[in-house]
Amino acid sequence: MQNKGAISFFAILLSLVCLFELSFTWKVSSIEGDAKAFAAGDLQKERAYIDSISSEVVYNVLFKKYTYKECKERELNLGLDLKGGMNVTLEVAVPDVVRTLANNSTDPTFQKAFKQAVDKQKKSGGDFLDLFSSAVLEIDPQAKLSSPAFFGNKDMKDLVNSKMTNPEVLEVIRTKVKASVGNAFTVIRNRIDKFGVAQPNIQQLEGSGRILVELPGVKDPDRVRKLLQGAAKLEFWETYDNKDAFQYLEAANKKLKELNDLQGGTPAPVDTAAVVNAAADTSIAAKAADTTKLTLAQKLAQKDTGKAASDTSKDAMRAKSLKENPLFAVLGPNVSQSEEGSFFRPGPVVGIAAAKDTAKVNSILAMPQIASLIPKNVRFFWGVKPFDDKGNAFEMVAIKVPNDGKPRLTGERVTNARLQFGQLNNKPEVSMSMDGEGAGIWKRMTGENVGKSIAIVLDNYVYSYPNVQGEIPGGNSSINGNFTIKEAEDLSNILNSGKMDAPARIVEEAVVGPSLGQEAINSGLISSMVGLLLVFLFMGFYYSGGGLVADVALLANVFFLMGVMASLGAVLTLPGIAGIVLTIGMSVDANVLIYERIREELAAGKGYKLAIADGYKNAYSAIIDSNVTTLLTGVILYIFGTGPIQGFATTLVIGIITSLFSAIFITRLVFEFLGARNKSVKFSVPMTANILKDSNFDFINQRKRFYAVSLIVIVVGLGSMIFKGFGFGVDFEGGRSYVVRFDKPVASDKAREVLYAAFKQAPDVKVYGSSNQLRITTDYMVEDESLAADSIVGNQVVAELTKITGKAPEIVSSQKVEPTVANDIKESAVLSVIFSLLVLFLYLLLRFRKWQYGVGAIAALAYVVIFILSIFSIFNGILPFSLDIDQAFIAAILTVVGYAINDTVVIFDRIREYLALNSSKKEELSVVINNALNSTLSRTVVTGLTTIGVLIILFLFGGEVIRGFSFAMLLGVIVGTYTSLFVASPVVVDLTRRVVKDSTPKEEKK
Repeated sequence: MQNKGAISFFAILLSLVCLFELSFTWKVSSIEGDAKAFAAGDLQKERAYIDSISSEVVYNVLFKKYTYKECKERELNLGLDLKGGMNVTLEVAVPDVVRTLANNSTDPTFQKAFKQAVDKQKKSGGDFLDLFSSAVLEIDPQAKLSSPAFFGNKDMKDLVNSKMTNPEVLEVIRTKVKASVGNAFTVIRNRIDKFGVAQPNIQQLEGSGRILVELPGVKDPDRVRKLLQGAAKLEFWETYDNKDAFQYLEAANKKLKELNDLQGGTPAPVDTAAVVNAAADTSIAAKAADTTKLTLAQKLAQKDTGKAASDTSKDAMRAKSLKENPLFAVLGPNVSQSEEGSFFRPGPVVGIAAAKDTAKVNSILAMPQIASLIPKNVRFFWGVKPFDDKGNAFEMVAIKVPNDGKPRLTGERVTNARLQFGQLNNKPEVSMSMDGEGAGIWKRMTGENVGKSIAIVLDNYVYSYPNVQGEIPGGNSSINGNFTIKEAEDLSNILNSGKMDAPARIVEEAVVGPSLGQEAINSGLISSMVGLLLVFLFMGFYYSGGGLVADVALLANVFFLMGVMASLGAVLTLPGIAGIVLTIGMSVDANVLIYERIREELAAGKGYKLAIADGYKNAYSAIIDSNVTTLLTGVILYIFGTGPIQGFATTLVIGIITSLFSAIFITRLVFEFLGARNKSVKFSVPMTANILKDSNFDFINQRKRFYAVSLIVIVVGLGSMIFKGFGFGVDFEGGRSYVVRFDKPVASDKAREVLYAAFKQAPDVKVYGSSNQLRITTDYMVEDESLAADSIVGNQVVAELTKITGKAPEIVSSQKVEPTVANDIKESAVLSVIFSLLVLFLYLLLRFRKWQYGVGAIAALAYVVIFILSIFSIFNGILPFSLDIDQAFIAAILTVVGYAINDTVVIFDRIREYLALNSSKKEELSVVINNALNSTLSRTVVTGLTTIGVLIILFLFGGEVIRGFSFAMLLGVIVGTYTSLFVASPVVVDLTRRVVKDSTPKEEKK
């Protein structure tokens, strides 16, 4: 074995890396187990325990210390379908952005074109700007988009001029739309950061203008919808100086101590609901007078709490100060110490609190007895980002509120904001421009606040509080500070977000309850363990000692797969577990190919070591070709898939790579280790030694019969597709889908009846798993864009179904997909299948140098796809589980395509080998191919049986969510094995029509 030392070193290194990465998951699980034991079922207590150690060092490894928060960020993430939560896709309403950029034009051409574009997009999808431009030219071929009737208004004067052509204006608008998506992403990201969700995932989906948000453990979907879809509220507020506003906090501290003393000297209890509400609403109305000197209480507070920026005192120290200064124990005054005494730090920051204490501070200041002490023209807002390096402390800023309670200037007056670099120091800064009205207000505000700060506030969080150096006329300002480029970009996005009156809308949504998530974990673990055990036993039985070596490689493969996923930050979903189970079944294929080759070499009389070396060498070509084709389909699935489907593709791709390494190198190292000690391994037992060894099936001469059978299946299937059609999932048709669980069995017809009476349209109602669980799909109110629509439909479903049993059922999961998104998903699905077939054809053409092989393989794959579609059409509504066509089905189709091409390529590789060996013989191609098919029959059967066995386990124990997926996979593997033997190879024969030995044209004619 060449490079044995390097391979051994890499295997050891990879093992150590995987062990290191997975150790974070173990550590987090251990800590969270301690939190559960400590809380004894009290969720608030459990959360408080976790919060208290968030920034504490909990893991010391490899001379580096990790806090709980850092460990949590590095653990193996579970998808929402495994731990419950909410998956949301948002889209900035491009029509709203266009209307805003056109300054709400009332021009008849604009209005008519706008309506036409909206209607066309709803019906058939497409890019709104292209549809709008086409509609404008259709209505008025001479129309100019640069005119005042369209985008040549005062707000766009810096970007659009009268000399620009329509395509040039359209490109400007497209850039602004893209920027609005970026602005929305920034706003949503910051809102989620403040929502208090562990491990949220927020992505901007490139090329689609959409934003994906995944929120684990969310229990209030309505609150999330309001949070994500609310318009950005950008405001500019004047501020109080620290020394002027601190007196109100001192009064609050004194009052809180009095309240505590009245209760026996213990701190006043904090209402849990108030804490939660205060954390969500950080605007704390307050009440005000005047003082400049530090009192004894303030000095004591400063002494007790320590330096404000590092107010993360130990519990004992906090308890000591809590009695005398209950507010300042959690909110450190913003003062500095010197030999001359204590002094207020200048600026609007009045206090600093640890992240875990901000909600408690909010609840204290919201208490009626405390709020009454603070004037109405004072409010306190938290800074949006922690200001210390560890991310533990937040600043509280004192806001000056006008008599009408409204900010003097809002974000709608900002026309443009962008990152630029200072002329003197070349440091990042933000340039901001305002419209005429905004410029006038800004001039007065800055003139009245020279030397003071003006706070830039979004959604009641302070993003910046620049100091005013002088009156700013003209509306053009430069905001500088110690910004990084990223911080300056974020601030410019925040400023731009105030102009766009186009909040992001939820266009796709999935909610999974925690109970369903736990059930998914249980079913996933059961199916994985049973599948792994099945493969273990089969390999040990069929290949004896060699099978046990393959089992070692299989364990190594699962370990490497999980370790690599953890290191890459990949998310493990339920389809991902299905991918692992499938990888377990398919990963033995490389070992089977190698072992079958070794058995052939041993049967030919070669010695043990030489047989192993030649077995590996002769199997490499088939192993590489078959796995590359499966890898290509996995990559295509990742590119075109979204959410859980991407999770499946990620697992599949990583699994293919790790299984190749384990099957080829780990097993070889074991054999080398045993060989060095003169120990040999058997590759069969007496019962399996001669199975299919001398098979002589005539596959090719029987091909016409199989063609006829295949044609009959295709005709019947196409007939069903045409006349019966398919059941489509909600992600292909649009609408809302609910999985509803009752306390006793409920007939689907009865549920359909009561919902039809309420909705005036018949929903699709099917039994989902058990008889007390139904899946309800409806397009009722699906085009209603109001924020309340989702809640209205969900509540109405529960209310109507309650009439059946008298007890409200539980919605354990829900999904919503708007029609335009459904069109996009269908288009991506079709493209992914077509693209995968094209890529595989080109790869086979490149590898085998003959187009006949490519056509034969594609014909086999097309038959596999048609067969599965036929079964899903014929038996839809007959079998007791879902046969809907959805994204999971497309994932199954592409995976089956990868498996089927894997099988076919192995056979083609052997055909190529046999043709080379028989090139000097005058032997019919059909005979050579028959011999090749028979020589690989043992491998085909063994791999097929292990994969089919694993898929049966997945089908039986994998859970209802992936039952349709596993059924499609099961069908695909069975029919894929059939087509590799009875379709692909015969097609190659019929297309080639020649003998192996090159003949002259005259001989061919005879």
